[in-house]
Amino acid sequence: MYLTALILAGLFEIIWAVGLKLSNGLSKPLTSSITVIALVVSFCLLAYSMKQLPLSIAYAIWVAIGLCGSAIVGVIYFGESFTLLKCISLCLIVLGVIGLKLSS
Repeated sequence: MYLTALILAGLFEIIWAVGLKLSNGLSKPLTSSITVIALVVSFCLLAYSMKQLPLSIAYAIWVAIGLCGSAIVGVIYFGESFTLLKCISLCLIVLGVIGLKLSS
């Protein structure tokens, strides 16, 4: 249950990160509202998951989901470049999270 909440928290992190981009500096009321709601939900789910999961694991997974998901959305929807170095860097982040999990 806690891991599911953490994964959902990461997905909501992607939503609020993309919302920040789409809100044009929080100048669009509807997009800004969705962004703030997603932010609050993301933090609440992260806080809930930390009741059971270790801080280093929970935070690393949350950040990795948000970072990798936001990078993928940026490439697909915003036309950002996707280079070999970016791909390797994202893979290293995922490997780092796996390493943290295996070490605990």
